[in-house]
Amino acid sequence: MADRAIPNAGALRGWRKSSYSNDQGGSCLEVLDDHPAGVPVRDSKTPESPALVFPSTGWTAFITAVKVKNFLA
Repeated sequence: MADRAIPNAGALRGWRKSSYSNDQGGSCLEVLDDHPAGVPVRDSKTPESPALVFPSTGWTAFITAVKVKNFLA
């Protein structure tokens, strides 16, 4: 099974924050597009920490559910 984490996410370039993020120091996630292992996600406040890697199909399904607020109660 492939690793589902990248130990030092700061070594990768091209991270982007959500358009909903701001500069007020809140909780922000960053994602890295077009990574061969899937979709790496990291905490923007600790960019050198590990990043979790989600399968592309799972990440797409999650984002779609968030956009349409389709969650189980």
